[in-house]
Amino acid sequence: MSALNDNLVKLTGHLERFREMGIQNRIAGVDVAGSGGVFQTTSPVDKSVICDVAHGTADDIDQAANAAHAAFADWRDMPALERKKILIKVAEGIEARAEEIALCECWDTGQALKFMSKAALRGAENFRYFADQVVQARDGQHLQSPTLMNVTSRKPIGPVGVITPWNTPFMLSTWKIAPALAAGCTVVHKPAEASPLTARLLVEIAEEAGLPPGVLNTVNGFGEGAGKALCEHPAIKAIAFVGESRTGSLITKQGADTLKRNHLELGGKNPVIVFDDADLDRALDAVIFMIYSINGERCTSSSRLLIQDTIREEFEAKLVARVNNIKVGHPLDPKTEIGPLVSSEHFDKVTSYFDIARSDGATIAAGGETVGDEGYFIRPTLFTNATNQMRIAQEEIFGPVLTSIPFKTEAEALQMANDTAYGLTGYVWTNDLTRALRFTDALEAGMIWVNSENVRHLPTPFGGVKASGIGRDGGDWSFEFYMEQKHVGFATGQHKITRLGAL
Repeated sequence: MSALNDNLVKLTGHLERFREMGIQNRIAGVDVAGSGGVFQTTSPVDKSVICDVAHGTADDIDQAANAAHAAFADWRDMPALERKKILIKVAEGIEARAEEIALCECWDTGQALKFMSKAALRGAENFRYFADQVVQARDGQHLQSPTLMNVTSRKPIGPVGVITPWNTPFMLSTWKIAPALAAGCTVVHKPAEASPLTARLLVEIAEEAGLPPGVLNTVNGFGEGAGKALCEHPAIKAIAFVGESRTGSLITKQGADTLKRNHLELGGKNPVIVFDDADLDRALDAVIFMIYSINGERCTSSSRLLIQDTIREEFEAKLVARVNNIKVGHPLDPKTEIGPLVSSEHFDKVTSYFDIARSDGATIAAGGETVGDEGYFIRPTLFTNATNQMRIAQEEIFGPVLTSIPFKTEAEALQMANDTAYGLTGYVWTNDLTRALRFTDALEAGMIWVNSENVRHLPTPFGGVKASGIGRDGGDWSFEFYMEQKHVGFATGQHKITRLGAL
C-alpha cells in the first residue's frame, strides 16, 4: 500500500466520528449545539463535505464567556506547579495524537503533510515551553527608592478571547492558548470557520489532561457573529487575534467600548533582499522555502524578492527552474510540497492576481495556472519584470506567489523594502557585516533574519509594526499581554509627609 493510500485509510478512521456526530461547541466541559444551527466544513482537496459544525452566535459566546469567568478564580489561584503539570500533560497528549492532528489538518486546510507532520509537535513544544515558565510568570521586580521598597508583581488579566486563522490552525492556537493558560487566564477560543477540526482535538486533549471545565471553551462560528460578540463581551478582558489587517482594525473598534486589550498579529508583504555578495545558493533555497512552503499561506512569507540587478538574470533563471519543479499534489502524499488552497473564496482571490499581474505589465515567469478541477490547486507562481508600485508588490496575496523586483543600490533596496503598509518580517542576504547592520537598523519590520529563513526561537519576540500588528508574542512578551502589572510601595522609615490643614 502506498504512503498516500495508507494515510487516507488512517484519515477515514479519524474522520468517522466527526461525520457521525459533527463538531459541537465545547463550553464548561460540555458539548453544546450552536444556537445558529450548523454550517458545513469542506475539504479543499476534493470539495467534499467533511462534517457539520455548530454555528455559534452571540448567545453561545455569552455562555462561554460566563463559563470562563466562573472558572477564572480557581484556575488563577491553583498552585503554579499544579498548573504546570496539567500543561505538560497537554503537551504529552498532543504528542500522542500528533498523527491524527496532522492528517485532520491536511484534509481540513489543504496543507501538505510534509509540513503539517511537524506542526502538531510544534504545538506540543509551545505547551512545554510555557509550562516551564509558569512558576516565575508572576514574578516582578524590587525597585528601591530613598523612602520606599517598591515591589512589582503580575496577575492574570482574566478571561481572554483567542481568535485563530485557518492557515496552520493547530500550531497557532497553541501559540496563543498555551501562554494564556500558563499565565492563569481562562480562554474562549473561536477558531476559523474554514478549519474547525483540530480546535476540537485541542480542547479534548486539554480536558483529558486535567484542565478544569470552563478554563478552555471553544465556540465555532463566523467573524460577524461569534467573533464580534467575543470582542464586545464585557467579561472578556483581552483579545488575541491572528489574521488579516482589515479584520484587526474591526476588532479594535469592536473592543473599544469595553476597553479591550488587543494583541493583533496581522498581515505582511515581506521583502527578501538579496545582494550580489550573498551566498546565492543558500539564498535561493531560503527564498523558495519562505514563499512556497505552507502553500504560501503564512504571514511571514517572503512574498517580495528584491534582487540586485547584477545577479538578477542568473538568479531568476535558477528560480524559474526550481519553481517549475515543485510538486503540487494531494496533501497526504508525503512527497507533495504544495497542496490546495484552503477554500473557494481564497482560491478566487489568489488566482485573480494572475490577471492583475498581466494588466500591470509584469511577466508570469512560472505558474499562473490552476491544476485540475477537483480541488483548489494552483501551480506555484513567479512574477518578474515587476515594480514596487504594482498591486502584486503591495497587496498581500497569501498564496504561493512571488514577485521579483530588481534594485541597483543599497539605498534603493531599503526604500523599496520599506515602501509598503506592512512591517512584519524582512530577510537580508549579504556577506557584508556593516551593510547588514545598517540595513537591519533602518528596515521597518518587527522581525528580521540575516542570511537565514524564518527560524523561530520561542523566547524571542514575535510581531510586526505598521499594518502588521500590535504587540509581541514569545517568552516574557506573551506574559506581558496576558497579565497586569501591580506595584506596591512599602515605606522603609518615617519619611516626611506633607501636612495639609494642620495648625
